[in-house]
Amino acid sequence: MGFESILYDVTDGVATITLNRPERHNAFNVAMAWELADAWARVKSDPAVVCAIVTGAGPRAFCTGMDLGDVSAGGTPAASVPTERDGKPFHRYLTAIQNRCWKPVITALNGMVVGGGFHFVADSDLVLAAEHATFLDTHVKVGLVAAFEPVGLARRIPLEAVLRLALLGGSERMDAATALRIGLVGEVLPADRLLPRARELAGLIAQHSPAALAATKRAIWESLDVGLEEGLERAAKILDAHNDHPDLVEGPRAFVEKRRPRWAPYRA
Repeated sequence: MGFESILYDVTDGVATITLNRPERHNAFNVAMAWELADAWARVKSDPAVVCAIVTGAGPRAFCTGMDLGDVSAGGTPAASVPTERDGKPFHRYLTAIQNRCWKPVITALNGMVVGGGFHFVADSDLVLAAEHATFLDTHVKVGLVAAFEPVGLARRIPLEAVLRLALLGGSERMDAATALRIGLVGEVLPADRLLPRARELAGLIAQHSPAALAATKRAIWESLDVGLEEGLERAAKILDAHNDHPDLVEGPRAFVEKRRPRWAPYRA
């Protein structure tokens, strides 16, 4: 199946998803959201994929949120395109976490991140930014509520930083250096080093047990939804479920035999 608003490529165990509407600053619409949902389903089910990279096309913007042209037209460019699946609106299917995909994700921010573009940042495992990347939330400026994105960001960065983004409505822009200082991103790089570094990190991740990676990510992320005790209980159940996995034997055996492990394929 081909895509129209995103690019999808798998190389050496890494799926690269590129938001591909550079003429609209990679703003998402209903069609892109459903293509992203289908891409994440492909990532989940493909045993050749161990982790994923998300980035944007072009040098100016990673993602500027929901396409306001669609909003002003009533939310969808075509009446035949459904705006919900299983009772959830289309913008709740943009990211790996929202699609319950537990394979690791690196997000490479190649430019501006605006409004709904923060979905990808809030739900990413590792975040890299180009030096020229900027961050702003314009929801309230155009009469929209900044809700889902700030709630996700509040799990990653200080509350005051979240409120500054949400309430200023884009009157001030956060630069990449500030984003690094507050922990919104993990690395800031020259633009020409952004994707090579993302691929380098993805390659390091892809060397490890796909099943152990997914279980590790799930234990960490699900703990954020509950208190410490319940988080530990859930982690214990995930750990117990992994105890029968063949990688639990293969890893130590490969270590003793001084060879690369032959990990079992993993799919959700």
